[in-house]
Amino acid sequence: AVVSTQSTGQIEYAIAAVTAGAPSIGIKSKTGVVLAAEKKTKSILYDDTTITKMEMITKHCGMTYSGMGPDFRLLVRKARKIAQQYYMQFDEEIPVSQLVQRVANVMQEYTHSGGVRPFGVSLLVAGFDQETPYLVQCDPSGAYFAWKATAMGKNHVNGKTFLEKRYNADLELEDAVHTAILTLKEGFEGQMTEDNIEIGICTTEGFRKLNRTEVKDYLAALN
Repeated sequence: AVVSTQSTGQIEYAIAAVTAGAPSIGIKSKTGVVLAAEKKTKSILYDDTTITKMEMITKHCGMTYSGMGPDFRLLVRKARKIAQQYYMQFDEEIPVSQLVQRVANVMQEYTHSGGVRPFGVSLLVAGFDQETPYLVQCDPSGAYFAWKATAMGKNHVNGKTFLEKRYNADLELEDAVHTAILTLKEGFEGQMTEDNIEIGICTTEGFRKLNRTEVKDYLAALN
């Protein structure tokens, strides 16, 4: 009983780290999935080109996070390894659902294994299998669930409320990008620029992170 209480407490700490983390948004459209995240730096002296919130896992799958950056980095490495092992064994890309399940299993193991603590991150995974777009969230407990659209991190309650009003199943990818930016803007402190947000899109062609010029154009279109 003591062990379960301790591990539950640790999961609560991990979830608190996620809730305090920089916001991230995911939206599924008819033709793809959009991820958007706030990129916070503690000082203007940081070289912000070295800080990234979006990572490609396979050609058709990418992820972002809210919570602790170093924990995300470790999970990205594990996810890529899982994907590579699958490819070596079956000579094809791992299905998104299987990748998510295996990463969630890793996260769940860390909630009850000796000498480790749960990961202080929630992941948003965007992927495409054949003709099907996926948006899945993985939490520190190892729970995972698919969304049409969601918000994580600081101000996530307001973000979800905003998305509930704006989302519809017929969204085009361009509209989904605009909606993701507007959702981030809901609780954004200061001026939003191409330097302090990141956007990733996943379509049948694969996952890619938008470059700064593209992000700047999207922001200009909204102003």
